[in-house]
Amino acid sequence: MKVSELMKGVTPNPEYKGEVQVDDMVLAVDLAEESTGKVADYLVVGDHITAIDGQLNPTTEDRTYIRKGTQTSKTGQQRSFSITGDRLEGDEFQDAALSHKIKYGRGNTVKKSYVYFNMLTGKGEKGEFVVIVNSDGGSDASTPAGIDIELRGSGGVPEDYTYSDDSGAGG
Repeated sequence: MKVSELMKGVTPNPEYKGEVQVDDMVLAVDLAEESTGKVADYLVVGDHITAIDGQLNPTTEDRTYIRKGTQTSKTGQQRSFSITGDRLEGDEFQDAALSHKIKYGRGNTVKKSYVYFNMLTGKGEKGEFVVIVNSDGGSDASTPAGIDIELRGSGGVPEDYTYSDDSGAGG
């Protein structure tokens, strides 16, 4: 499913206040062979996915100073997502992420753009990460084939992002 399909008929409200469920968060990746650059064409992570664990992984440095003690400085941050679920042939995201080109790719072939936003408010982030496939269908007999995909930040700090329908805009 593409972002344009998911967001059809949805109008985010930047002033929304209230609970947010995991299903209200949208993680979508530009996995197209030839990117249009439009968020509307990014593939949504979701069908048969049981968990999306978004992490902010800080890098810190501890220094001990005379008469001050230990001080911690934050020196960096890396965004990552861990995606687990059941393999679903025909799901656009899974088919693209588990393709031979991505599973065995290196360098820029696995570096992709993403958006992560709250569909209730439209607010989130946009950045780049590398796609790392840890498992492409392992499990026990007579159970669904499990998948495990990591997305790790690459390309600097993600930028602020507010959803807007760019499906008709130039790429």
